[in-house]
Parts: sequence; C-alpha cells; structure tokens
Amino acid sequence: MSTRQIHVFISHAWKYSGHYKTLASWIFEENWRVGQASLDFRNYSVPKDDPIHNAPNDKQLKEAILKQIAMSHVIVIPTGMYTGYSKWIAKEIRGSTDYGKPILAVNPQGQRRTSGVVANVASMSVGWAKKSVIGGIWELYN
Repeated sequence: MSTRQIHVFISHAWKYSGHYKTLASWIFEENWRVGQASLDFRNYSVPKDDPIHNAPNDKQLKEAILKQIAMSHVIVIPTGMYTGYSKWIAKEIRGSTDYGKPILAVNPQGQRRTSGVVANVASMSVGWAKKSVIGGIWELYN
C-alpha cells in the first residue's frame, strides 16, 4: 500500500467562509483511499488565522498566497457568484494558471448561477458532494 501526499489550496472569500470550512472538513479531516493508495491531503490554503494575513501590504500578501499556490498540486475554487467580484480570488486564479496548477471548480449546493470567471479556467467541475470533490482532486492530481 502506498501513501500519496497531495497539497490542496482552497480559494475563498472570508465573507463566504462557510464554503471554505465545509470543503476543508471534507478534504482534510477524513481519511481517504483510492484502491491501494492512502491519500494524505495537506492544507496549503490560507485560513483566517494564518499569519500571512498580517502581511504589511497587499504586495507581500499576494506573494505569500502565490507561494502557497506554487507548492500546491490542485487548486479548489467554489463557484459562488462572489468569485467574480473578489480581487483576491482573481489573483489566485491568475497564479494558478501562471504556475500550471489544475483548478477544480466546486458548485456550491443550491447555487443556481456560477461564476463564469471560474468556469472558464477550471480543469474540471464537480457538484457540492464530498466524494465528488475528493474524486476531482484525485483525478487532477494524477
């Protein structure tokens, strides 16, 4: 049996932190297996209590976030409409594409409209279901 360590960055806006919390609990707080492989998901996101948020200016904050993206294998972005309005999520998308990181778009439950910004750059889209999210991350990692 082998263990695969997979670094995941979840993009989010703090105004909608419920999406982040749900995705993080699904991905990082459970044990996952695919066939004989044990999946060890590592959180490369920037949670609200992360010291990165104490960066003295936007430039240093952006650099710190992009460093996390560069070290990640897969970028997960909820496709709520807020993503079209967040300057930070736009920067994270740009960093993901610049570093060649695959983006998994996750359509939040009950969301009738999704952000075209995310849909246009996503490598894959999945619904708001734990197994769909894990399956999408695994597929993009491979």
